[in-house]
Amino acid sequence: MLLRGRVWKFGHNIDTDIIIPAKYLAHTDPKVLGEHCMEPLHPGFYKKVKHGDIIVGGFNFGCGSSREHAPIAISALGIPLVIAKSFARIFYRNAFNKGLALLEADIIEDVEEGEVIEVDLSSGIIKSKKKEVKAKPIPPFMVELINHGGLINYLKRKLEE
Repeated sequence: MLLRGRVWKFGHNIDTDIIIPAKYLAHTDPKVLGEHCMEPLHPGFYKKVKHGDIIVGGFNFGCGSSREHAPIAISALGIPLVIAKSFARIFYRNAFNKGLALLEADIIEDVEEGEVIEVDLSSGIIKSKKKEVKAKPIPPFMVELINHGGLINYLKRKLEE
């Protein structure tokens, strides 16, 4: 799967309360969650982001609580991928369960906000203006989850087989 998208850079230790503030957790509508995604750092982010854009972060992206709302809010904006040096473990699993792809690569210093990068999820190759980087590969089962749109869709299809 080949993705091309504009970069939105975030720093280190981006916690789930930044991704989707706790005061919006009563909402289950992905559209509403998306409208508040990254609000503490970028008010109105949802108005600026375009379908296919890519988030790039530093280390420990998605730390904090185990809320599934965080990857849902990101996906609701049409963001198919987050690239970070490292992810909080529970966020990593929640993201794949919800169909959001994550790649582990230290590229935050190698890309500029607004730059368009190209990412081959199959090979893990990330191409920016400055360089080409190979990300840590996504485990095959996690690739299946992404291809099916998350764990629930994956299980539904398996039960139909």
